[in-house]
Amino acid sequence: MKIGARLFEGAGPFLMGVVNATPDSFSDGGRYLALDAAVAHAERLAEEGADLVDLGGESTRPGAPPVSAGEERRRVVPVIERLRARGFRIPISVDTCKGVVVKAALEAGADLVNDVSGLSDPVLAAAVEAAGVPVVVMHMRGTPADMANRATYADLLGEVAAELRQALARAAAAGIPLERIILDPGLGFAKTPAQTVELLARVAELRVLGRPLLVGPSRKRFIGELTGAPVGDRLPGTLAAVTAAVLAGVEFVRVHDLAPARQAALVAAALRKAGGRADLR
Repeated sequence: MKIGARLFEGAGPFLMGVVNATPDSFSDGGRYLALDAAVAHAERLAEEGADLVDLGGESTRPGAPPVSAGEERRRVVPVIERLRARGFRIPISVDTCKGVVVKAALEAGADLVNDVSGLSDPVLAAAVEAAGVPVVVMHMRGTPADMANRATYADLLGEVAAELRQALARAAAAGIPLERIILDPGLGFAKTPAQTVELLARVAELRVLGRPLLVGPSRKRFIGELTGAPVGDRLPGTLAAVTAAVLAGVEFVRVHDLAPARQAALVAAALRKAGGRADLR
């Protein structure tokens, strides 16, 4: 799959660094809201080995209030423009569920759309199709404001897979080719911590959908539930989750702490390649 100027082939792992240009994201709200701070953080992630960066202007934490399209554009478009003006070379993903924001971000130089709503906005789907860019299609029920109330499943993996198939059908109806789609099971999105653990443990079962996978375990609530650690102290748990994802064959992993996650991912990839019998002599 080509994203921007780069061809992503094989099992990776490919690391997606997170840039939250928001005042209220659960992990670093407000830290990168200012233009200069967001640009500097994206460049730091690239220096630490990010394969691509994911820029968002609206928090998707549980209970987060919606942000207007105009405000979201104001937060993300100048960051993309500044990065491109400074010769930023790695692909830029825009994390949004609004078609009008997608259009503005792509015009500014974004290469990938990361849609947590699973292509629920026809305007977004049409913009992706018209631009010919890849898209990450995530599983979520409801919206960040009410998704916590929708985490009821009789068959977690079966229902997530079925609902992702529905999203693939929406993509096909919009004219988006299958080969331009990455699927994200949505860890923590309309899933309890226990369900998130099960989903991550069984994520390889989603291979039946035939598309590359992306997961975002970084600093998530399930780590806090398992360890008691506050958001700022969840790096060790995040690295364990990154390792599990890579061992399961997940191609793309979305993380906040790029350098340590890259080490964990590379070691896990080596173990995966060696079939779990790495010779460390």
